[in-house]
Amino acid sequence: MENYFALHMSDDDIRAISSIGLAHLGDAVYELLVRAYLCSHGKATGKGLHRAAVELVKAPAQAKRADIILPLLTDEELAVFKRGRNAHVNTIPHNASRSDYLKATALECLLGYLYLQGATQRINELFDAMMEVTRDAT
Repeated sequence: MENYFALHMSDDDIRAISSIGLAHLGDAVYELLVRAYLCSHGKATGKGLHRAAVELVKAPAQAKRADIILPLLTDEELAVFKRGRNAHVNTIPHNASRSDYLKATALECLLGYLYLQGATQRINELFDAMMEVTRDAT
């Protein structure tokens, strides 16, 4: 039986996944991290939890967080980020600029890539750096 919580794929198999595919997976990784973060920080009421999560997963919020971690990325991570930023997207949500949406897609692509590599510690480090702006605002 495959363990989808800890997939082990070769680098070639991971590179074969499209930027949009990596971003699709990375979106779920980011959402799970945000939900865990909110629950662990006392925002465990239904309506409040949902609203807080929506605010954090919107493209403008993700773009802001992408800017925070850009200086922390390795060359390999930066290449994956740029690959995601250059992905061909057909529609942009009305609440996001094209620039913010592409940065959000790039962040999700990076998170999907790191997840498939099994680099959960690195994801944690980057997510912690991203969320400092949230902790500082409270």
